[in-house]
Amino acid sequence: MRAVIQRVSSASVTINGTVKATISKGYMILLGIDTADTIEDAEWLCTKIIQLRVFNDEAGLMNLDISAVNGSILLISQFTLLASYKKGNRPSYLQAARPPQAIPLYEYCINYLSQKMNKPVSTGTFGADMQVALVNDGPVTIIMDTKNKE
Repeated sequence: MRAVIQRVSSASVTINGTVKATISKGYMILLGIDTADTIEDAEWLCTKIIQLRVFNDEAGLMNLDISAVNGSILLISQFTLLASYKKGNRPSYLQAARPPQAIPLYEYCINYLSQKMNKPVSTGTFGADMQVALVNDGPVTIIMDTKNKE
């Protein structure tokens, strides 16, 4: 799994002209699911996201996790994060999991994050054409990949 985690002061996702979800302070996360990904990858990634300390403490240091600041998460599926661009100019998405594999892992991440945070996780719609808007706070952007756990 590959995730782009952006610390935001606000974020929203719109589908067909209708705002599906909006959050204030927290993370807007783009999530790409690989054909080799497992439940263990999902748990590792979600745990790292929850424990990531990138929110400022009273001294202005990035020392607090999302729960400490009562932040929210907007989780958006994005298969293009798995693009291979090595050959030619048109990206290949062969490593991106197809919906029968990806949807259960995406939903697992939603549920896992919700349980760990004790609050709902906002989402887009898997496979939909979405417009995502955000105000990146910092800016702080972290990229995580379960293939690089060490």
